[in-house]
Amino acid sequence: MDEDIQKEPLEEQAPEQTFTSETPEQAPKKAEDNKLIAILSYIGVLCLIPFLTKKDDEFVFFHAKQGVVLFIAEVITAFVAAIPFLGWVIAPLASLLWIILSIVGTINVLGEKTKELPILGKYANKIKI
Repeated sequence: MDEDIQKEPLEEQAPEQTFTSETPEQAPKKAEDNKLIAILSYIGVLCLIPFLTKKDDEFVFFHAKQGVVLFIAEVITAFVAAIPFLGWVIAPLASLLWIILSIVGTINVLGEKTKELPILGKYANKIKI
């Protein structure tokens, strides 16, 4: 019973390809979207949007933590403003400082820098999530 059994050559399997939903044209758009979301970090309570939604993006989350610390400082300033005389002097000066820091943070986002904010930036590093 010598039958010639012909074996078909095994087809070589192509290596698995991973497809990403991101095309080269979409990469700059994603970077621009991330910049816009990171800018929200420096606009008061809107800092919570990137803080809660973009934990996977290192650049956005860095700025979100900076923004949360800035927002906490703004809330503390609002309470200090309620103190007669002393609060009336300190609160406007502190508010001006927070506005300047918001502008600095926004400039850092637009320049794609992960640079800490002066005075408050060191506290953002303590946020671990």
